[in-house]
Amino acid sequence: VTLTDRGKEILRYAHRMKQLAGEMQEMVQPKQEVRGHLRIAMSDSLCEEIAEKLFVLLQRKYPEVTMKIVIAGTDEMFRLLRHMPVRGIWRAVYTLDRHIYHSDYVIVTESQEAVHFVTGYQNSLNGKKQILLQELICQPFILTEKEMSYRRMLSEYLASCSLEIQPVFEVGNTELICRMLEKNASAISLLPDYVTEKAVQEKRLVRLDVKDFQLDIWKQLLYHRDKWISPQMQAFMNVIKEVQA
Repeated sequence: VTLTDRGKEILRYAHRMKQLAGEMQEMVQPKQEVRGHLRIAMSDSLCEEIAEKLFVLLQRKYPEVTMKIVIAGTDEMFRLLRHMPVRGIWRAVYTLDRHIYHSDYVIVTESQEAVHFVTGYQNSLNGKKQILLQELICQPFILTEKEMSYRRMLSEYLASCSLEIQPVFEVGNTELICRMLEKNASAISLLPDYVTEKAVQEKRLVRLDVKDFQLDIWKQLLYHRDKWISPQMQAFMNVIKEVQA
């Protein structure tokens, strides 16, 4: 069963009415301590950043706010977000993918993130300039799951060059991947720079110089334009802006 085009327009008006009613109710009530539950869908590669930085600060400033994080691919995130106005459950998505813009969604924060092929510091490719992709993909790879954000973008890029990587190991935890690269100097992965920064500075990992390779990935926090922003959601957005300032 699906809505007609006219039905979709009527539903959009209903969402606006619900949003305004929620805002009005919040305005007339006396100001109280921000409390409530928050549900956020996000990329696995962003989860540790949330746990270590954002949620710690959120709990310090808003101790009565609780949070549930669901790890999902970008398509699944937006499926949740599209249902959000109807079910009133999923408040926002935090993506690490190609740049996303749509008139139905509001971008709260966004930043472009660099991504590189990385390997253990003792790898023989360390220091080599302008490595060819054809040479690189012959190495053993440890990668995130196939449909997850920049891993999917990598597969699409390689397919456009008639190339493919067959990883020897796949896991969503980027910190685990970094540790595995340190222990197995022959292995290679593709990871965002913010994940590998500390290990690169400490010369445990090295970023490889690969010829003519670049992926444009963006970190974005978005919510549905028709959804009322609850006090706990506003608190969460304020904390993210503070951390990224």
